[in-house]
Amino acid sequence: MGRFSPFSMELLYPEPYDTYSACRSADLTQVSDVRGNLPSWKQPHQFLMLEAPALDQLSLSRESCPLGIQDCPVATEIRQLKAEIKALEELSETDPLTGLFNYRHLIMALDREMERTRRTRLPTGLIMIDLDHFKKINDHYGHQSGNDALKWAANVWRGTLRRVDTICRYGGEEFTVILPGVRLSQAIRAAERLRSAIESSPVDLEGEQVVVTASFGVDVYTNKDNLSVEDFIKRSDRYLQEAKAKGRNRVCYEESKAGHTPSEVTGEERAALFITRWPG
Repeated sequence: MGRFSPFSMELLYPEPYDTYSACRSADLTQVSDVRGNLPSWKQPHQFLMLEAPALDQLSLSRESCPLGIQDCPVATEIRQLKAEIKALEELSETDPLTGLFNYRHLIMALDREMERTRRTRLPTGLIMIDLDHFKKINDHYGHQSGNDALKWAANVWRGTLRRVDTICRYGGEEFTVILPGVRLSQAIRAAERLRSAIESSPVDLEGEQVVVTASFGVDVYTNKDNLSVEDFIKRSDRYLQEAKAKGRNRVCYEESKAGHTPSEVTGEERAALFITRWPG
């Protein structure tokens, strides 16, 4: 959120204050279309607050001054603020260690996909993942090597998923993958690919090639389900716990459902998935 004050404009900008005010007034005319009323400068000690959605729709998005002034300070400031807002949004949804999306992004993205399922009747798959015996890696090789193993796993899985899939670090050594538009049989195959990929790609820890495995729980949300985001995650996590209880390094799911789902998405479903995910 940006804050502007006319209190010290003459010190901040070489242009006369009247020019700055004129640019600001012309620019705020664009904001009125977004917010429904025209903000205005108040007392010098008060601030004008511009929200991110308003910034995106300003005439300055064309990177030009509303009055056609070359090197307009307002245009420059708005461009800088938009860049900072975008960077902050990315940071707030990114896990700094692995570079994957974080829990915050997971909740928002999964909520969107579940809503898409309710509208289009295309199912949404969810895979819960837990690296096996990760505490032993930390204890034997050290926590830095544990971090290296997490980054290695993230890189292995990035190259195994579709571009439309979303992989997030759930927390600790747990990860989550959102699979738009897949039936349970397809989600199971995706999980098996992830399981095989990590098992067949040893990680170098302190000069030693170490085989790391993972356990997987798979579930699918359909338009017939009445679940919240948290409920869907909990239901998927039950299958992950089952995989760990059965010896780890395996994929678990509700077997009664797996045998009754078509293996492929129809042409109409594929088209609907494309259209609803990338509008315009």
